[in-house]
Amino acid sequence: MKALLALEDGTVFYGDTFAGEGEVSGEVVFNTSMTGYQEILTDPSYKSQIVTMTYPLIGNYGINSRDIESNRIQVEAFVVKEYEPIPSNWRSQKTLADYLNQEGKIGIEGIDTRALTKHIRLSGAMKGVVSTKDLDPESLVEKARVSQGLVGRDLVKEVTCKEPYQWNKEEDAPFAIVAFDYGIKFNIINSLAMRGCNVTIVTAQTTADEIRRINPDGILLSNGPGDPEPITYAVHAIQGLIEDYPIFGICLGHQILGLAFGGKIFKLKFGHRGANHPVKNLLTGKVEITTQNHGFCVDIESIKDPDIEITHINLNDKTLEGMRHRSLPIFSVQYHPEASPGPHDSDYLFDVFIRMMKRGKQATEHYAKKE
Repeated sequence: MKALLALEDGTVFYGDTFAGEGEVSGEVVFNTSMTGYQEILTDPSYKSQIVTMTYPLIGNYGINSRDIESNRIQVEAFVVKEYEPIPSNWRSQKTLADYLNQEGKIGIEGIDTRALTKHIRLSGAMKGVVSTKDLDPESLVEKARVSQGLVGRDLVKEVTCKEPYQWNKEEDAPFAIVAFDYGIKFNIINSLAMRGCNVTIVTAQTTADEIRRINPDGILLSNGPGDPEPITYAVHAIQGLIEDYPIFGICLGHQILGLAFGGKIFKLKFGHRGANHPVKNLLTGKVEITTQNHGFCVDIESIKDPDIEITHINLNDKTLEGMRHRSLPIFSVQYHPEASPGPHDSDYLFDVFIRMMKRGKQATEHYAKKE
């Protein structure tokens, strides 16, 4: 079936569907990962986005029931150069086309993804429409122009859990963590659980007082989709918890923490999405190859608190990738230390969080004994 991808600036790409049909809109972005398309499809951070893979052959290892980051496909549509319909992998349980069809998502191939990626890099990420039912280029371009973008839109409320739930419960677990679900990836939770933590997931709208009643050893601020500035309820909750608990922010959680410290957010031209982004750790001097997925960034110059210290920078464009508080047990990174997909250079950050909670727990026990 023929399909069109039309961008708001009037550019149109012609292709064919390998899954699904209909018409969807979203911000058109690209991801430079060579593998991990299943994790990308199910990452809630991609809500309201049409994802293009720069690696030309997609689908060759199929789909399995384990490599998911949420309970459903989150992308609006999936764009590839060439779909591989016959997977070859012992873990494969179905084809990529079957997976997209089962969830009613459009997959299109035959697009010149190199040209599309170069266009986005030069002109910036922009709104687009994928359609199999309206093949009039002018009509689709106009639909793209009037479609809803990401700026100023609260997408977190569309991906957060409906009510709190316990991920795991070990009787002798040394730490209890509350994770704010702004669109949390499963592997973030698993990275904490495998380190001996009991993890409770709470909704994005949970208040500071509700967190205090749970009284965890630490708080995780998760990744999530879109613009953080409309998520004022999350910023207010974190502002009420900063003095009380160790806090670790990842991706959108990092941005929300930046807002809580009085910072501002700006939109990147075409974002950082892939599993090969170099980040320099300013504390150690080491370079980490990281997994990233974000289109917004914290403006570190806007944070006037002298206790906030830059810890990581992006070596491609020098944007902020990590920060910490000099005296409070609080730190955050813009990238994804849990990878999935991607390298494991940065998974040590979960151990840093564990050590912070351990010190906090020891201090609490020390003062309790003195009293």
